[in-house]
Amino acid sequence: MSTITTENGAVDELASGPQLTAADRCDSCGAQAYIRVVVNNGELLFCAHHGKKHEEKLSQIAHSWHDETARLFEDQRA
Repeated sequence: MSTITTENGAVDELASGPQLTAADRCDSCGAQAYIRVVVNNGELLFCAHHGKKHEEKLSQIAHSWHDETARLFEDQRA
């Protein structure tokens, strides 16, 4: 399940865009991206580690925050 939060804290399903795939790579390190952040200049993709690392600063300027990090734990629950 994804969490999509707009700049005012409201959940916005329309801002989510398509689900991230294995082809989507972290802009910081190249690992698989699980977080998509939309800002004025475009879109940033992050792995779980770098998304968490930059969340505090980016949340101040992000138009939307699409987080699929829960997918990392789906196989462990089955």
